[in-house]
Amino acid sequence: MTVSTPDIPVINSLKDIGSRYQCWLVDVWGVMHNGRDAFPAAVAATHTFREKGGIVVLLSNSPRPTPTFQEQLRGLGVPDDAYDAIVTSGDLTRHELRKRAGARVFHIGPDRDRSIFDSLDLALADPEDAELVVCSNLFDDETETPDDYGDLLRNLAARELPMICANPDHQVEHGSDLFYCAGALAAIYEKVGGNVLYAGKPFAPIYDLALEAITSLSGRTVRRKDVLAIGDGVNTDIAGASNLDIDAVFVASGVHVPHPGTEGPKSPRIAELFVNARRQPLAITNALAW
Repeated sequence: MTVSTPDIPVINSLKDIGSRYQCWLVDVWGVMHNGRDAFPAAVAATHTFREKGGIVVLLSNSPRPTPTFQEQLRGLGVPDDAYDAIVTSGDLTRHELRKRAGARVFHIGPDRDRSIFDSLDLALADPEDAELVVCSNLFDDETETPDDYGDLLRNLAARELPMICANPDHQVEHGSDLFYCAGALAAIYEKVGGNVLYAGKPFAPIYDLALEAITSLSGRTVRRKDVLAIGDGVNTDIAGASNLDIDAVFVASGVHVPHPGTEGPKSPRIAELFVNARRQPLAITNALAW
């Protein structure tokens, strides 16, 4: 059976489309860097857009709060002048955790994500003593898969412990490899009966934080039609923008289509991703570039 694909323009530059907007909401992993190195063209593009008066807010599903996330970006080669502000899932997770002062928390994730709990009135606990689960990642995303967590997640769900998912992404690229994220574990938790609060894209609360940041930076309310989302996640970046009636450009990375650099953004498999989309992206591009 032949699948009819939507006619979405393929572009090599955001100069024309991007210039129509006052603000860009830019995904980070897969758009600004690949987990190992910054993409020079993307850094140059956001820098140029800012020089022309635009506002760039990096909107990430990273579980790290902004200060530690910014340090990570610097280490990868994304300079401070490539953006105006950062909003992360870690920021939103901390906002939610402040509502649960004194809670005993079981953390699923590596030690490097522990900054999410800094200075909060919480106690980290073992699974059997916890009353809340915070999932920021797999304990070891280089050697484990979500299949390794079946028994743990079933036991936690049986105790009806709520989970905060601090990174709704299911997978990200690290160099040329794909690694599982907290969203993949949260999906299993829901399937076995657990209750999950997702602190990130595509859900509205993180966009509310981002729009507040834009208002603060511009000194006035910026209309959603003046905001462009740029990202490589169909179910996060593109879906989240669509839900809020924000225009979007899709960056074709290896998250959804293997070897996008070989097949290119014109790959039928990429177009097919949006056949049933509520709101299609304005364009598809292989990389963020001016």
